[in-house]
Amino acid sequence: MVEDRLVGPVFGAEGADWQLTVESRARRVRADLAAYEHLPGTEHARHSAIASLKVVDAALQGAPHRWWSVASWWSGWHIERAWRALHEAEISAISIDPELPGRLPGLRARIDVYLPCEDPRSQALQGLDLSSRVTAADRAVVVDALRAAFDASDDAHAAARALRNKLVLATVALFILNTVLGVIGIVRPGLVPLCIPAQQSGPATMVCPSGGTTPTGWDVWLAQMFGTLGAGLSVVVLLIRRRPEVTPYVLTGYQALIKVLFGATLAVVGLLAFSAGLAQGIVCISSQSALLLWSVLLGYAQHVGTRMLDKYADRIMDDVRPVPEQPLERPQPRG
Repeated sequence: MVEDRLVGPVFGAEGADWQLTVESRARRVRADLAAYEHLPGTEHARHSAIASLKVVDAALQGAPHRWWSVASWWSGWHIERAWRALHEAEISAISIDPELPGRLPGLRARIDVYLPCEDPRSQALQGLDLSSRVTAADRAVVVDALRAAFDASDDAHAAARALRNKLVLATVALFILNTVLGVIGIVRPGLVPLCIPAQQSGPATMVCPSGGTTPTGWDVWLAQMFGTLGAGLSVVVLLIRRRPEVTPYVLTGYQALIKVLFGATLAVVGLLAFSAGLAQGIVCISSQSALLLWSVLLGYAQHVGTRMLDKYADRIMDDVRPVPEQPLERPQPRG
């Protein structure tokens, strides 16, 4: 790691996207502080910003030990500590910025993303007129509104981490459930009955996922495998809908795992329903290929249940993006 007075610590190339974003914004703050160094009355704010930047540097270095890294990944302390400290440094730098009137339009657009228009702090910011002399009260209004916006952004980080941890726990639970079902199917074939009476003329015969007429130890595994195949198709749809993320927490991989494992579980549950005769007269299954095809369809059907999860994750990630998109109704600059 190399350190420069204006640039600050330069970390290795192994940093994640969020680390690169935090590091680049920290460099901008250092450059601004260097420009304000000789301004009278700015010592306290500059010292506060420098102290916050030291916290940012320490958080970007990560955890020193492997087990500590796992705990840090779960709690997200280094990510959220880095962002909160960076925000405090940016607030301190903006509070003494002599060019605050020129930065005000950009600050308003930034704050409007996180604060509703009816928020008193947002309304006070919109009512500022800095065409004349900037007073301490004007700067206090800007700082208060910006701090509220950054607090909302930091809370969104915590919400994204909480959702990610829930997805991890759900993934582990589904993996254990599917594994137990598969082991039971091998140890006690037929205990999880997935064979279905063939709906055709002639003597009544059974159709099993493994292709025989009696249960085998591979019935459950085959149903899960083809259910995973169907769920994989919905994962492709999920990946197509996702745009590249530079957020601290990326949930797409965990959502994909949930879909795959839930598809395997749903395939077994669906074939159990067929075996119980719940779809008799509605679904016609007369061969192994038809049974496996229904496993694929049942695996893909999990998309109906996980769609609400996808929408909720989208809403969380929209709040946590460091540079959110401008709403469509806002006028675009000319030229």
